[in-house]
Amino acid sequence: MSSLSRELVFLILQFLDEEKFKETVHKLEQESGFFFNMKYFEDEVHNGNWDDVEKYLSGFTKVDDNRYSMKIFFEIRKQKYLEALDKHDRAKAVEILVKDLKVFSTFNEELFKEITQLLTLENFRENEQLSKYGDTKSARSIMLVELKKLIEANPLFRDKLQFPNLKNSRLRTLINQSLNWQHQLCKNPRPNPDIKTLFVDHTCGQPNGARAPSPANNPLLGSLPKAGVFPPLGAHGPFQPTPAPVPTPLAGWMSNPPTVTHPAVSGGAIGLGSPSIPAGTSLSHSALKHPRTPPTNPSVDYPSGDSDHLSKRTRPIGISDEINLPVNVLPVSFTGHSHSHSQAFSAPEDLPKTVTRTLNQGSSPMSMDFHPVQQTLLLVGTNVGDIGLWEVGSRERLVLRNFKVWDLGACSMPLQAALVKDPGVSVNRVIWSPDGSLFGVAYSRHIVQIYSYHGGDEVRQHLEIDAHVGGVNDIAFSHPNKQLCVITCGDDKTIKVWDATNGAKQYIFEGHEAPVYSVCPHHKENIQFIFSTALDGKIKAWLYDNLGSRVDYEAPGRWCTTMAYSADGTRLFSCGTSKDGESFIVEWNESEGAVKRTYQGFRKRSLGVVQFDTTKNRFLAAGDDFSIKFWDMDNVQLLTSIDADGGLPASPRIRFNKDGCLLAVSTNDNGIKILATSDGIRLLRTFENLSYDASRTSENSKPTISPISAAAAAAATSAGLADRAASMVSIPGMNGDVRSLADVKPRITEESNDKSKVWKLTELSEPNQCRSLRLPENLRATKISRLIFTNSGNAILALASNAIHLLWKWQRTERNSSGKATASVAPQLWQPPSGIMMTNDVTDSNPEEAVPCFALSKNDSYVMSASGGKISLFNMMTFKTMATFMPPPPAATFLAFHPQDNNIIAIGMDDSSIQIYNVRVDEVKSKLKGHSKRITGLAFSHALNVLVSSGADSQLCVWSSDGWEKQKNRFLQIPTGRTPTAQSDTRVQFHQDQIHFLVVHETQLAIFETTKLECVKQWVPRESSAPITHATFSCDSQLVYACFLDATVCVFSAANLKLRCRINPSAYLPAGVSSSNVHPLVIAAHPQEPNEFALGLSDGGVHVFEPLESEGKWGVPPPVDNGSTSSMPATPPVGGSGSDQAQR
Repeated sequence: MSSLSRELVFLILQFLDEEKFKETVHKLEQESGFFFNMKYFEDEVHNGNWDDVEKYLSGFTKVDDNRYSMKIFFEIRKQKYLEALDKHDRAKAVEILVKDLKVFSTFNEELFKEITQLLTLENFRENEQLSKYGDTKSARSIMLVELKKLIEANPLFRDKLQFPNLKNSRLRTLINQSLNWQHQLCKNPRPNPDIKTLFVDHTCGQPNGARAPSPANNPLLGSLPKAGVFPPLGAHGPFQPTPAPVPTPLAGWMSNPPTVTHPAVSGGAIGLGSPSIPAGTSLSHSALKHPRTPPTNPSVDYPSGDSDHLSKRTRPIGISDEINLPVNVLPVSFTGHSHSHSQAFSAPEDLPKTVTRTLNQGSSPMSMDFHPVQQTLLLVGTNVGDIGLWEVGSRERLVLRNFKVWDLGACSMPLQAALVKDPGVSVNRVIWSPDGSLFGVAYSRHIVQIYSYHGGDEVRQHLEIDAHVGGVNDIAFSHPNKQLCVITCGDDKTIKVWDATNGAKQYIFEGHEAPVYSVCPHHKENIQFIFSTALDGKIKAWLYDNLGSRVDYEAPGRWCTTMAYSADGTRLFSCGTSKDGESFIVEWNESEGAVKRTYQGFRKRSLGVVQFDTTKNRFLAAGDDFSIKFWDMDNVQLLTSIDADGGLPASPRIRFNKDGCLLAVSTNDNGIKILATSDGIRLLRTFENLSYDASRTSENSKPTISPISAAAAAAATSAGLADRAASMVSIPGMNGDVRSLADVKPRITEESNDKSKVWKLTELSEPNQCRSLRLPENLRATKISRLIFTNSGNAILALASNAIHLLWKWQRTERNSSGKATASVAPQLWQPPSGIMMTNDVTDSNPEEAVPCFALSKNDSYVMSASGGKISLFNMMTFKTMATFMPPPPAATFLAFHPQDNNIIAIGMDDSSIQIYNVRVDEVKSKLKGHSKRITGLAFSHALNVLVSSGADSQLCVWSSDGWEKQKNRFLQIPTGRTPTAQSDTRVQFHQDQIHFLVVHETQLAIFETTKLECVKQWVPRESSAPITHATFSCDSQLVYACFLDATVCVFSAANLKLRCRINPSAYLPAGVSSSNVHPLVIAAHPQEPNEFALGLSDGGVHVFEPLESEGKWGVPPPVDNGSTSSMPATPPVGGSGSDQAQR
């Protein structure tokens, strides 16, 4: 069976398991012989289902295959025989003796005779060797320990004990991608295809109503496919009939694990006594050779949920990220050869080719790295030890630090002696931490320096580590065990791992025989590892343990080699140069540890060591032959070469920003050129209006990022070079959706606060002072209870208190070429052709009194919603109700999708519990209890793997999303003099850094740090002002929009919760409408436009707001007393400044 066909079997196994075809799944495991399910085997042994046990084993081994197999079958049959004797069932015992045990007499006749003699005893425990035999249950347990060790030691079971680490519903995902591809090939693609079958290829019907092709002329059955369509699966398709083993990812790299001996197993003959293995005998294999499936892996463990109150459906539903979308607009990326032609065709337009900036660093750049969030910030390290930080948009160098040892007395004597002898030091590598709060510098002499970054030009010393004897050649950040670490390598042939918070050394990896040149940390599912390369060309891989390297391979060129993954973490590349100047970029087959493809186009003799980088999961770039060379990842031929208008060194240093729209390139004259795509040029233009006068005060032009403490940074989640993997930052919204920041427009950094001018709050009281639009009315709508922009940014969804949903869509027009939601163009109140409404199930009670809630899936395909009755799942394309579940009581009061799995939702209930519910299998997986009143807010952090909940009890709880245990809880401090209503909502929403979150309560706004659950900033309105009804972060987390019971809307700077703009009711409510009768209940932020938001009003109206084009933003931030506008003070002042309170 081919390698891909074998993998298909694993996908089918996963599908069967997820759909609960329990018997079929184990039948396929046994018939294919690809995966031995140890948990199923254990259960069958414990239950004494001996026929099923032997039948399952027969798919993997026979009695006489080897001595391990013989002993496995002997132990099982001996146990079956003893249990018959223990029940005094002599006839059954004789049958087992003759049929099952006699086969072993040819190997050990004396043993068979001894077993036979047990028939003559009244109690077989009279036999000395069996005197300690207890009851049946304990005997089976003891035997099972032995069986597991025998199975793990048996070579026939090697590579069959670990199920591959697959994303949930992988087969469904592939089918969805195929449907998308088929739809793209339709001659007349419809915007909302209705896919009803998988039996034939999808085609949209002809405009005249022609029917889809019947199975008789389906291309899969033999007729020729259309040009451009993938050929049918068959002898010449991707499933080639070449036998090849399929180890788990990286298993091939680990093909030479340390030899493990099994003296008690391999040497132990079958015997009569109870099974035993001497203490101290190690039977486990390399963790990477046979990584254990985590308990949460649905492929192996099947936990039963608390679902006693649920009625099971015969066909459980499931949510995919792609199916039922408007298929023709879905981007589908392919990594196989078959798609390379189309990628190559469009490649030049997607590459940064235009020189847009030239920066003068003053010394030769050796290493560069763009900030992971603020993508126009460039960090540079040079050949004289200088560190530069550039805002490339404004061409301004924010920071220049010359090399110096911070604490010479703490340095080792070899370093002190070396610096006295030759004080010259070069930077070998600079790199940002995953969240951009830290950056590391590796120097050519012994030390590593870690700085913390606090926005703008505020850089502070964080850690100095005397890391290696000789040069430190590379540095990376990683997060084993959810703790941020620094990884270094050096001339002393070692790799070391350090705690990023306190600099404590955690691991040292020894085994290279030459200086270690580079490190590349990464993770596959639950396995964290580090690749390293040395100057003798050796590649090794390490787990975070002390068991040595798991591989030993040769890198092409056998000299200076660096490794990097594609942005999505699925493809591994290396770039190296030999001592003779021959350069190589190759892609590796991780499964086999072999070179998969070698890219062509290098100069015959490279002048220097070639550096490379990857971008967009599509392109490779390298500095070679006085130019930058580009390759399509799927095509070994050179795609294009760019000289950047000349002036480049022979082997220029290069670095992409995270989105791949900017490329930094070192030049001959100690400078840096910034190349940009059309998107990159637009990005840079937003920063061109910044002043780059060197005399600016420190408050000026702070880049809009929020720093976090080193302790919080330790919880961030991305590994070294894999930090560049995720090209999007997610923002969980107040409604439980998860936003993608891929298209969020960069904010114009705030202009200087000239202290010669008196700052004044921006107040908007007239309709002509901002752009606002009341959306077309629906007479059936009552007050708006919930409101959200769709993730695409081209529609607004509202849930009214009468349980009806309203969807407004913006169309692409000449006035609105992007088709995005805007206050400048009126949208259409949209309904499908059927005319149906999305209406929630309502209980017998008044829906106006219920607590409505909804959550939108990441792809805008589904909305999960409830208005006091059952939860409904609606298709957003057709408005059809796909399912209803969880009838009250208790009723759902808040909903949130899991950020990694659309099939998992957190449901807050009015009985104060939180239920973790799997939609596909219709099961409650966990029930979380910690609140005392109904749940009013839920927000996931995918970075910290936690769920934060808030309730009407004014309590905040933090739960682990791995095991769902409660980690911390804290009650909100209600300001003195304020008495909240009995059922006052508390809402939570994560900042884009995924570490801090916003808390909204009628008495206050607050920013909390999650790991310590501490309030770092609080704003309290004055006693006489109206309560807060709702608030939300802007899409870039730089602003907080809040609405009040008196119909006022306030805009705050999120970094310090200082008021910057107030919109009075008269600016948007009609003259005849009183703000005492109509006020906003909910507020929602646009997912890509930081200055756009919408209000849902108590009269059923929805208003969209944007600042005037001439202004471009909501007011000016107030002056800051303590320096950076981006800082979050550790000690929260209670309430805002006096002036803030007076103004509210």
